[in-house]
Amino acid sequence: MSNPITSEDLWAIKRVGAPSTAADGRGVFPVTTFDRNTDESLTRLYSIPDSRPLTGGLSATDAVISPSGDTVAFLRKVDDTNQVHIMPMDGGEPESLGAFPLGARGMKWLPDESGLIVAAAVFGEDPDRTEAVIKERSESNVTARSTEYPFYRFWDTWLTDGYVTHLFRVDLDGSTIDLTPDLQAFVSLASAVPVTADFDVSPDGGHVVLSAALLEYSPMIRPRYELLSIPTIAGAPVIRLTPDNPGDDIQPVFLADGKIVFGASTEMDYYGTPIHLTLLDAGNQTSLAGDWDVSPSSWIPTPDGESVLAIAEASVKTRAYIVPLDGSGPRAIELDGSVSSPSATNQHLYLLEQSLSRPPELVRTDWSGATLEYVTDLNTTLLSDINLGRVENTTFVGADDDEVQMFVIYPPDFEDSLTYPLVHMIHGGPHGSFGDVWHQRWNAHAFAAPGYVVAMVNFHGSSSFGHAFTGSISGAWGDLPATDILLATDTLIDRGFIDPDRMAITGGSYGGYLTTWLATQTNRFACAIAHAAVTNLAAMYATDFTTGLGRAAGAEPWEDPIRNARWSPSAHYADYETPTLVIHGEQDYRVPVGQGLELYGILKAKGVDARLVYFRDENHWILKPNNSIYWYSEVHAWLDRYLSRDNA
Repeated sequence: MSNPITSEDLWAIKRVGAPSTAADGRGVFPVTTFDRNTDESLTRLYSIPDSRPLTGGLSATDAVISPSGDTVAFLRKVDDTNQVHIMPMDGGEPESLGAFPLGARGMKWLPDESGLIVAAAVFGEDPDRTEAVIKERSESNVTARSTEYPFYRFWDTWLTDGYVTHLFRVDLDGSTIDLTPDLQAFVSLASAVPVTADFDVSPDGGHVVLSAALLEYSPMIRPRYELLSIPTIAGAPVIRLTPDNPGDDIQPVFLADGKIVFGASTEMDYYGTPIHLTLLDAGNQTSLAGDWDVSPSSWIPTPDGESVLAIAEASVKTRAYIVPLDGSGPRAIELDGSVSSPSATNQHLYLLEQSLSRPPELVRTDWSGATLEYVTDLNTTLLSDINLGRVENTTFVGADDDEVQMFVIYPPDFEDSLTYPLVHMIHGGPHGSFGDVWHQRWNAHAFAAPGYVVAMVNFHGSSSFGHAFTGSISGAWGDLPATDILLATDTLIDRGFIDPDRMAITGGSYGGYLTTWLATQTNRFACAIAHAAVTNLAAMYATDFTTGLGRAAGAEPWEDPIRNARWSPSAHYADYETPTLVIHGEQDYRVPVGQGLELYGILKAKGVDARLVYFRDENHWILKPNNSIYWYSEVHAWLDRYLSRDNA
């Protein structure tokens, strides 16, 4: 007999990672498992196409196969830092290549396979002193950090230590050359995007194109990423390719003829700005799909050299598109689930495919999408013993009479004749979405498992429904989205299976903002869960990215404090009566922990039921297995306290 999914089940699922393939059809892919006893992960590599194990008991990450398909390079820990290793695909022992005091971040092969281009951190003021600086700091009793820059930390990391990323040429004989000895720049700060997405090697091996924010030219309140051309020989000058573009230039890839395709944004001060696929040819820039109403997230050249394969979110699915270089417009490759992490061979396209009810698996398709084959099937046995409820993709009339999409996830063994508690899961961003993808940290089936109907509303401001819909909430964060949530609630109640006395709102980041905003506007929800919630818009100037906050709030707090506070939950605490579970991580620099502590303190001072869950070693996300399982236990206990029939 199958049982509802648990948080322990989520951590038992094997996680398939991004593939790396060569033209001849060979390749590698990683599979990561977790040990709950140690909170440690283990990533093993497997071969394509035969899924043969390549590595054993030590983790091997960030793998990239050589152009010939004969050798794989990967990162492996050596004395607590990641170092480059190479290994023949037909077997043999890994060989360490190069040595980087702060560890390597990622690498790509030179086309002739004489070596690799490696991204690694160094002490920017004097790279040759990197080891000495590490030693001096380890022996110092001073713990202070000092800065005069407005951009001084990112996500969960301080940026005041003077370490920057350089590109190195590491030949197979072990010789190492710093190709960027004078580079002072931010490179690929976001851990969710691998550093290798932000540089590429030219087909002739003579140059590397890098997306970097030069400290000399970049406005430090918000670094601007531009493209740099870096020769692969020592001592050659770095050339700025896109110094005058208005926004970020990211994820450059070389085409076979030496032209470059990259993502360009059109403005700096707004994180929700669209990304446009752009062709760079001898200094000339051309938009490949100028009127495309989506923002692609990744792209690779197609084998025929006539297009790029782009991944973009549209209508709650992450889809694959062929984007011709002649500007004739994108064409979707029709596949069932959401896809990501593309890698090409001459004959096939490899992707990760997933849905709300299916964790990612590696699939192979031809370039038309007519055939689809699962390369991995790692979690079927586990999932066969789990009872997942039905998922419904539906729409309703939301704010401004616009059509708004939502997913409804039903509890296992749902019966139409009964009434159930309703739990809203509100996504973050706000310019993101709840897509048709498997989610580890906020898993809808895990929320529904105790017997709740879960609603996931893609309210105004969400991505996936066009740029106008995404930008519709600028200056009024709590307006249209809150109306959408309330109208979705009414829609579900009208269908007859929701108990209006047993309803909850939950969310993280912006989702936590909207949760707390709704709690200041209505008492119709029995309880709330606010994870890493934005509650005080003026106090968000303690975040890592402060640019665009005034645009989001409607005004800067020093220019128009009343308007800035209009959509801030903290300005409306007098009306906040909803029992709330407040969750926050100490290392959260995106929504600093003070936001959560202030909310909890206010509620306790008012006499409103509240509980605080504080993680001293987590950031914006709860990433450690045992902390995650504990997080789910607190969430379920809070919901049960206020939604069970005995307590309602």
